Amino acid sequence: MSRRGISRGSVCKLLGVAGLAGVAASGVVAARAERRRRAYTPDEVRARLQERVAAAQEKAQEKAQEKAQEKAR
Repeated sequence: MSRRGISRGSVCKLLGVAGLAGVAASGVVAARAERRRRAYTPDEVRARLQERVAAAQEKAQEKAQEKAQEKAR
């Protein structure tokens, strides 16, 4: 260490360690998400997807009806 403070090499090492910590944290988040996704059985996934499709279709029908009503005015 020089009299001026922290050396350039120390700063580079600190940045490297911080980068590795960030990569490790990202991996943990990704692993948790993957675990949550795999926790569902295929039947549960299928049911959830069918619910989403039905909701999207209902929303699309509502929008189409609103547009038709606006044109009728």
